[in-house]
Amino acid sequence: MSFSLITLVTLLGWVGAVAALLAYGMVTKGRWTAGSRAFQVTNVTAAALMLLVAAANEVWPSVAANAAWIVIGVHALATFRARAQGPHTDGPADRPVASAPTEPVRLTPPHAAPSGAARLDLAA
Repeated sequence: MSFSLITLVTLLGWVGAVAALLAYGMVTKGRWTAGSRAFQVTNVTAAALMLLVAAANEVWPSVAANAAWIVIGVHALATFRARAQGPHTDGPADRPVASAPTEPVRLTPPHAAPSGAARLDLAA
């Protein structure tokens, strides 16, 4: 029995289809959430395998759909990674800013201000 490249690609496509159904089933049963890392990794893997078989068979709409599926999943995984690493502290926008005065700021009523205008009183 010979095992051709197209047979291998087709087999991988079936593995991808089963993985996609598994991910969908796990979310439907409530075992995974749509925002879980397991769901996203399974989806990206499934889409990559199904993209491979679609490209080998020149089914371009399926290639495009699976490519979009991969982009969405990779973006979700990158978001998970960024959240896990916490906020950046490298750039100038992330450096601490001089603190503002801590004493209360009072606006005196217009009748107490000269010439009827409100004035800002920073003294406590």
